[in-house]
Amino acid sequence: MGLPMTNILLTGFEPFDQDTVNPSWEVARALADWTLEVDGVSARVHARQLPCVFGQASEVLRQAMQELQPQLVVCLGLAGTRSDITPERVAINVDDARIPDNAGAQPIDQSVVADGPVAYWSTLPIKAIARDLRTAGIPVSVSNTAGSFVCNHVFYALMHALAGQGLAARGGFVHLPLLPQQAARIPGAPSMALSTQVEGIQVLLRTALTVRDDVQETAGKLH
Repeated sequence: MGLPMTNILLTGFEPFDQDTVNPSWEVARALADWTLEVDGVSARVHARQLPCVFGQASEVLRQAMQELQPQLVVCLGLAGTRSDITPERVAINVDDARIPDNAGAQPIDQSVVADGPVAYWSTLPIKAIARDLRTAGIPVSVSNTAGSFVCNHVFYALMHALAGQGLAARGGFVHLPLLPQQAARIPGAPSMALSTQVEGIQVLLRTALTVRDDVQETAGKLH
């Protein structure tokens, strides 16, 4: 008999803001159907693309979770000013869009979930992830803000769904840098090769499946 199989849901966004590519989806689809074996369990990655649209993105995520009943959910997004892979620490209950989403909506100071908690912590072992990515030679830092655009919207919706359903699944959000071809159009912009981003998320998924109690690692910021 083979090892018991569990599902990992890995999501990425469609391109937005006049871009033609989004590294979050490129990484997710590169890892579609990737199978890893850890601690006597075999896990398979299922990739889903989310629309960069408030409300629709969280609904597509909810449907994928209902379909797959995953043990682990990792949502990826783009942070074009960052040079590292950045696991997010906290999701906040606010939509406050600097630019319109792909459907033209631009909510300002609205709740992601009416009467929901102010915030949710990620349940990924973010410090252990940072440690393991550094060990692998991949730039990483813990982020304390997922912004207030569709990325944070999805992050909050994910954690609210996990909390409300009482699921044992773990979940969180990770921002990725620009790809080199994107950064080439923006003088001085940081970037990271797709292959490095894919390797980083592979390390992250292994860590998220094996580390139950997060480690205490320095990852704080002065500002």
